Amino acid sequence: MSLSRDLLEKDLYKVLGVPKDATEAEIKKAYRKLAREYHPDANKGDASAEERFKEISEANDVLADAKRRKEYDEARALFGNGGFRPGPGGGGSFNFDLGDLFGGAQGGGAGAGGFGGGLGDVFGGLFNRGGGTGTGTRTQPRRGQDIESEVTLNFTEAVEGATVPLRMSSSAACKSCSGTGDKNGTPRVCPTCVGTGQVSRGTGGGFSLTDPCPDCKGRGLIPENPCDVCHGSGRAKSSRTMQVRIPAGVFDGQRIRLRGKGAPGERGGPNGDLYVVVHVGSHPVFGRKDDNLTVTVPVTFAEAALGGEVKVPTLGGPPVTLKLPAGTPNGRTMRARGKGAVRKDGTRGDLLVTVEVAVPTNLGDKAREALEAYRDATADEDPRTELFQAAKGA
Repeated sequence: MSLSRDLLEKDLYKVLGVPKDATEAEIKKAYRKLAREYHPDANKGDASAEERFKEISEANDVLADAKRRKEYDEARALFGNGGFRPGPGGGGSFNFDLGDLFGGAQGGGAGAGGFGGGLGDVFGGLFNRGGGTGTGTRTQPRRGQDIESEVTLNFTEAVEGATVPLRMSSSAACKSCSGTGDKNGTPRVCPTCVGTGQVSRGTGGGFSLTDPCPDCKGRGLIPENPCDVCHGSGRAKSSRTMQVRIPAGVFDGQRIRLRGKGAPGERGGPNGDLYVVVHVGSHPVFGRKDDNLTVTVPVTFAEAALGGEVKVPTLGGPPVTLKLPAGTPNGRTMRARGKGAVRKDGTRGDLLVTVEVAVPTNLGDKAREALEAYRDATADEDPRTELFQAAKGA
């Protein structure tokens, strides 16, 4: 996994507005808040908001991934501490073992062969040995951009899963010039970087950093006749509608990653990824607790006192019958197994049924007489006796 120089120069914690010791939950909360505020759908035509949204997504991609965050923190610390210093023997030796830090930088000792390919694997060719122009890198395939989108599901769709259409806008190869940036399709090789798309600058100590070429913007080519559509960039806005399958059992605020469903890559590079943030609506009857669904069922006083069977609705299925034990107290929760939300392994959680004793507001004459008779029959039983005893003994 590589970290570009541009990425390392940014303070990603500052982008999300969190401290460097922020927890995963704090990072997630900050990202969601900023993503909603700067999402392109909420800021139509606002280029600055779109750019801010990209920065936020970029920062979250690194900091939300424990491995990438660790590499980022270590690399930033390396820059800040001046970690690239020649050793006492001069030349290009290091005063510490890069392999200990990055795990894979191997090779000879000090001098011209001080390290192998591991460092380049981590930084994606960021550093070049020697004081010249590097090792003759060539224009490489470029991965497509990641795309972030949002979708709102109703409660049932979130529990059962759904296929939804998503309309997305991203940067893709300009169709007018076939991605060359030249209206005639015949760009010339950039004389500044000689087609590599990169230029080097010395940092002292026999090392150089590579940056995207400022003349060709890292493409290695310069159009003789810039395309009227993309103005020579070779990229243009592309809109498409995609049918996306949202898995069953998703939660409100969950972020789903769909690999390879983002913007197309350049020069044979892989597509970016699509990140979908799911919003889930409420249900008038059912609630949710992890993989279980919840429902409150009213029962009569007679059912609670004498026991009986009660029918309970389920989400999208036939009702189930639960046996209510005699003397069931108000607020007791019972379980209907396998009637909850779908889990990742395909099994289902349970339906948690909470009993609520319904107090009648209008009584007929016979019902009132029956209740008065019950009151008289139980006059010697005070349900508050233990309450007062406990209060005195406290």
